[in-house]
Order: sequence, then C-alpha cells, then structure tokens
Amino acid sequence: MDERSRMLADEKIGKLLFKMSVPATIGMLMQAFYNLVDTVFVGRAYGAESIQAIGGIAVAFPIQMIGMAVSLAIGIGGASIISRRLGEREPKKAEKIFANLIFLSLFSSFLITGAGLIYIVPLLKIFGATDTILPYALEYLEVILYGTVLFSLAMVTNSVIRSEGNAKVAMNSMLISGGLNVVLDPIFIFSFGMGIRGAAIATVLAQAIGVLYVIRYFLSGKSTLRLHPADLKPDSKIIKEVLAIGVSPFARNFSGSFMVIILNNLLAFYGGDIAIAVFGIINRLLMFTLMPMFGIIQGLQPIVGFNYGAKNFERVRETVKLAILTTTVMSVAGFLILYLFPEQLFGIFSRNLQLIAEGKSAVRIVVLATPLIGFQVVGAALYQALGKAKPSLFLSMCRQILFLIPLVLVLPKYLDLFGVWAAFPLADFLAFTVTLIMVIREFKLLAKAGENMKIDPMKIDPTAGN
Repeated sequence: MDERSRMLADEKIGKLLFKMSVPATIGMLMQAFYNLVDTVFVGRAYGAESIQAIGGIAVAFPIQMIGMAVSLAIGIGGASIISRRLGEREPKKAEKIFANLIFLSLFSSFLITGAGLIYIVPLLKIFGATDTILPYALEYLEVILYGTVLFSLAMVTNSVIRSEGNAKVAMNSMLISGGLNVVLDPIFIFSFGMGIRGAAIATVLAQAIGVLYVIRYFLSGKSTLRLHPADLKPDSKIIKEVLAIGVSPFARNFSGSFMVIILNNLLAFYGGDIAIAVFGIINRLLMFTLMPMFGIIQGLQPIVGFNYGAKNFERVRETVKLAILTTTVMSVAGFLILYLFPEQLFGIFSRNLQLIAEGKSAVRIVVLATPLIGFQVVGAALYQALGKAKPSLFLSMCRQILFLIPLVLVLPKYLDLFGVWAAFPLADFLAFTVTLIMVIREFKLLAKAGENMKIDPMKIDPTAGN
C-alpha cells in the first residue's frame, strides 16, 4: 500500500477530509471568482450597454455548461472507478481507466466544438438570446468553443488527480488558470480594446496554461498513475461503466442548461433583457456560494470511493456526516451574505440603478432555501462515490427536471415575473425532502453492511446494486 492509499484508509476522517477538501475548495473558489470577474469587467466595459453585454454572457454560459457537463461525466465517472480500483489494490486497471478518460475527453471535445460552431446562432436563439443580446453572446461563445478541449482536459485530469488523493496538484492547476484569467481579463478587455471577446480569449489562454501544468505533473512521475499510449485504445466495458456513473453529474448540468432555455425565454417575455441580465448575475453569485461546497464534495469522493471499495463502511458514514455538517454551515453563510447585501453585490457588476433594484428583490426570493442546498449536494455525491448510477442520476435530475421546470412553467402564469423567482426556493425545498429520505435509507444499508462485516468479513455487501 503506497502512502496515499494508506492515508485514505487510516487517517482520521476530520483531518483527512480537511486535507482533501481545502485545496479543492480553494481551487473551486478561484474558478468561481474568475467567472465573477469576467462578468464584472464586461459590465464595467460596456457602461450603458452593460445589460446586453451581461445578458450575452448569461445566454452563452449554459451552452458552455453542456460541454462542461460532458467533461464532468467523464471525469467524475472515471474518478469514482479509479478510487475504488486503488482501494481494491488494482493499479493497472486504474491506469487503463485513466487512459480511456483521456480518449473520451479528446473525442467528445472535438465533436462539441464542431457542432457548436456550425449551429452557434440557432443555439444562442434557443437559449434565449434576444436581437439586442445576440451580438454579444456570439462574440463570447465563438472563442469559448475553440477552447473546449482545454476545458475538458482540465476538468477530467483534475478529477483523476483528486481520485488518487493528490488534491494539492488539482488545486494548483485551478489556481494557475483562475489567477491568470483574472490578470488577463483587464488586459484583453480594456488594454487591447477587445471587450467581451477579450474576456473569452483570456479564459481560454488561462485554461491552456493550467493544462500544461497538469501534463507536466503526469510526465514527472509524481502521480500514482501512469499514462500508457497502448491503453488509449477505447475499451467499451470501461467506457460503459464510466458513463453509467457519469450520467448523474451530466444530467445535473445538462438539465441546468435545458432549464435555462425555458428560463431565459420566460424572463425575456416577462421582464425583457434586464431580467435575463439579473438572472445572469444571480447565477454567478450562486456559483460563488456553491463552489466551496463542491470543493468539499471533491474531497469526499476519493475517501468514500476508496473506503467503500475496501469495505470500510463506517469510515464512509463518518465522512458523509462530516461533509453534511460542513456544507450546511457553508449554505447558511452563503444565504446570509446574498440575502443581507444584494444591493452592494449587484452594484459591483453595473451602475444601472434599475438593474440593481430588480436584482435586489429577485435574489432575496431565489436564495430563500439556500441553507438546504449543502445537504442536497452531499446526498447526490454519496451515490456517485459509491458507484450507484441510478439513485445518483435520480437525485441529479430531481431539482431541475422534476421540480424546477414544472414550477417555472406554472407559477408565472399566476404570479408573472415573481413566479419565476419563487420557483427556485420551492424546488430546492422539494429536492431536499427527497434527498433526505434517500440518504437515511442508504445510511441504514451502510450500517447493516458494517455489522455484517464484523460478524463475517466474507459476507457479500448488502448495499451492492442499489
């Protein structure tokens, strides 16, 4: 057993989760921060046209999220399997999975870039771009699509690095790309006078440097895993298993993009460009609030996956309990900041008084159930880490597809624009209730499995196949 495997198997859970999560949390915060900075600089650069420019990013972002959803499916699905193979002491199988993830990342990226560039204008219109927002969205998205392969490789390799327990390297990669983006943004937007296109170029260049850092890490021999060219040949069995687990994060992100199609079109109808811009800013603020929770999840997954593979079920339960407590504290903190200081937060993005006033009232409705989100995030991640595709997929679809979309279609008919915003906290509350029921059941199964292991170590895990 190497040092990282010993750490995942034996180190005290509190210390281990802290060690694994803090680097991921810092990295995720940096990613969220540069997304905020993009929007802030663009809003400031366009002055009187800031509503349309911010609306352009708001419309382009969910299309970008589809590519990220595919990469997350590959990265999280593969990382879950790699963690369990390392827990089962099968490093060669883990390396073959790693190579297949690289193949999938490259293949899917080129497909997305080609299709995206061919259908870019129809896509933007489907996602709610009005005639005044379309030129800005087009300028931004065209550049982002060319960088799809870089975004994909960064996300997939970072998931793999975390799966082997080396969270600091993944953090460094995100800090490098995020930090460079913040530095390059004003240079390309203001100094080179490239506006919204400059923001996109800065993002792509920053990702390129981050990917080079990760490549250097794998070539240096410091990784537990080795990339063997012969393993790049696609293995249908591995790909099927990766996608079966990865379908859950894919569904969550894709359903989010699908939801935005409906949402942006409703916002355009009930509130016009300004409502789309308000939602774009709320989305960025929520992302900044949620990203630290995803850092905790990224720390949790290799611990849970490894110990589940090693049949140490009590460590799995202990890790999840601590993660729930931590993310709930984060959720409450995020809620308080967004609810108490919306005017100041919106003022960072634009000086438009109407945008600030409408944003203030909207965000205070949208975030009402935010304290419950931490538990939802951990619940869905638990099933991903255990390799249980069906319940993970269900929870990932739950909020967006089962609750939010129906609510956002029905409520505005009676409450106009207020109904759009009110759909968010109602969907969060319903999704929390479903997640709570499922997690309680899973905890009972894990407790039973732990008792059976004490009585008979060779007994088959009763939680398998759920």
